[in-house]
Amino acid sequence: MTSSFPASTVLGYPRIGPDRELKRALESYWEGRSSRTDLEETARRVREDTWRRLAALGLEGLPSNTFSYYDQVLDTAVLLGAVPGRYRHDDDLATYFAMARGAEGIAPLRMTKWFDTNYHYIVPEIGPDTVFSLDAAKPLGEVREARALGLETRPVLVGPVTFLLLSQAAPDSPDGFAPLDRLDDVVEVYARLLAELAAEGVGWVQLDEPALVADRTTAELAAVEAAYDRLGRLEHRPALLVASYFGDLGDALPVLAGAPVEAVALDLVRGAAQGVETLDVEALRGKTVVVGVVSGRDVWRTDRDRALATLLAVRERAGRVAVSTSCSLLHVPYDVERETGLDLALRERLAFAEQKVAEVVDLAARLAATPARDLPGQPAAPERPHAFPARTEQGRAPYPVRAAVQAEHLKLPLLPVTTIGSFPQTGELRRARAALAAGQIGEAAYESMVRAEIEQVIALQERLGLDVLVHGEPERNDMVQYFAEHLDGFAVTRHGWVQSYGSRCTRPPILYGDVRRPEPITVRWARYAQSLTSKPVKGMLTGPVTIVAWSFVRDDLPLREVVFQVADAVREEVGDLEEAGIRVIQVDEPALRELVPLRRAEQAAYLEWAVAAYRWATSGASEHTQIHTHLCYSDADEILAAIDALDADVTSIESARSRGRVLGAVGAFPRGLGPGVYDIHSPRVPDADEVEHLLAEALRSVPAERLWVNPDCGLKTRTYEQVEAALANVVEAAARLRERLF
Repeated sequence: MTSSFPASTVLGYPRIGPDRELKRALESYWEGRSSRTDLEETARRVREDTWRRLAALGLEGLPSNTFSYYDQVLDTAVLLGAVPGRYRHDDDLATYFAMARGAEGIAPLRMTKWFDTNYHYIVPEIGPDTVFSLDAAKPLGEVREARALGLETRPVLVGPVTFLLLSQAAPDSPDGFAPLDRLDDVVEVYARLLAELAAEGVGWVQLDEPALVADRTTAELAAVEAAYDRLGRLEHRPALLVASYFGDLGDALPVLAGAPVEAVALDLVRGAAQGVETLDVEALRGKTVVVGVVSGRDVWRTDRDRALATLLAVRERAGRVAVSTSCSLLHVPYDVERETGLDLALRERLAFAEQKVAEVVDLAARLAATPARDLPGQPAAPERPHAFPARTEQGRAPYPVRAAVQAEHLKLPLLPVTTIGSFPQTGELRRARAALAAGQIGEAAYESMVRAEIEQVIALQERLGLDVLVHGEPERNDMVQYFAEHLDGFAVTRHGWVQSYGSRCTRPPILYGDVRRPEPITVRWARYAQSLTSKPVKGMLTGPVTIVAWSFVRDDLPLREVVFQVADAVREEVGDLEEAGIRVIQVDEPALRELVPLRRAEQAAYLEWAVAAYRWATSGASEHTQIHTHLCYSDADEILAAIDALDADVTSIESARSRGRVLGAVGAFPRGLGPGVYDIHSPRVPDADEVEHLLAEALRSVPAERLWVNPDCGLKTRTYEQVEAALANVVEAAARLRERLF
């Protein structure tokens, strides 16, 4: 008989470790400094500490299988046996990391953003001939690990429909094939997995289907119905929770309501913008509704009175409810109590993962103590001001006019070679930055080290023969955090790490107040770098949308207004760089695609103001100043019209990792374009022949006079040995093409 669903749960939890223990273990293993046994032991401790802590906080429903060495979608591909033959190795971990990071002579699988978050997932390849087979070792192993601690858990899996919708067709697939065509075969593997979990005595399984909160076709909804009809009617299986998050289910809600599953999770933070009364939760009567009222996407404390009112309203209309986070807590840091350096008044407004679990537990207790039909009125949401200051864009000269002026001014060769901005951040630099923060070294000693690093980076680029140089950003800890530290209205944390992908973590700033720029931020080091060379050095800025997207943002103003406040600051910085003699200024906007709403009806309005904010930030530059922008790992080919509307002179964009996907969409893109020719998220170094081939392919879509040569992204995560070898090959490939074609 199916057990009742626990009164309190979370849909997932951070997995990198409170002190980034897994990050360090992974990087040590990849570098050959530790063994597989060492890595596995660290991973086991991270998992066990998580379960113990969640239980100690009073959470009743503990998730398992949320841990990953790299990414949960990649884990699902391995679970299903969907491993392309080129990656297969006798060592299963070598196979796994080859798919994620590449191997000698083998490029990794494509990587892109997980819906509208800054988390990156590995994109599986599925073809008509993909042979699926079950490898249940990981979810079964975690269930057994937790039981050894005396704890029962609920395995969490990416659902079959979302897995296939997020996959791409294998390279040799016939025209018209889509991974969803393999649904029946994939569902049969899930059926075998559920049977094994049932035999293990597992009571509940969570199947995550966030793809259902985006617009779905009739055929895709029919696939949902078929998949869950098949799984729900299995004779021997655990009870099923189908979890949605990041928005409302829309047309998928009645489909899940009619499916033979025991529970459905709803995101009522992002998925009830028009009020819970507009949702057809009555259709879910007879199931447990797992109500996400504690946000898994921000760091603000929950308004518990409003959350309780929502829970009571759903219980009144749907019957059985449980309390949960709106999505996995993967997207927030571990514990705000460690942030003793934050202003106390601000810290009291914050809740990280640990505090959010406590909120869930408290709300479940308050819900249980509130009699049926005791429905308090929903507290009114605070009014949000909508009066935007007037900003009148001056407008730059048309691109063809600017391009002619810049060609004369900069005198660059055809196929100019540049990089995206950052160079490797050495351990010495990181240690010096930490020592400075701890007061162990003085500002003068630190700045001397930064100055020496800039000199080395400029000299290296000149020796290799790059055409537009960068200063390498040795003074910057992160492309968003660095600016947050120099702008009013932001706070930064010491321990607030959030996983972005694999071992890569960021500390998102907390944007809590009005944004202002007290003084220039980047001018000093840009001017110094330019003084070392006669070649142009790019001024490097992060765009307003990206600074906001990669921060935890105040919720008392419309997002548009917050972005424009940051755009004001970026605009001032562009003006100061120009005044300092910087002739090329790059304003990166990699999060432009990331923030596109999941529902089509909301996308045009967002793109309109996001583009306007970028143009406001850059339109004050003269026609002599070449404005660059950069986008990566976010399916930017889907918004090329908006990228064109940014009106940047040159756009660099990820292409190597996705095997030229963007080139199929650029068409008559009317300005400079640099599709990446070096995948910087892989340790492998492309040879000159490979780069030349990628450039030749790019020339089929981009005229030579507008084609730039650059890596996919910044070089911060690579070693100098890798970077020097790769850039030498990039320069050689560009030179070969110039000689051969021109």
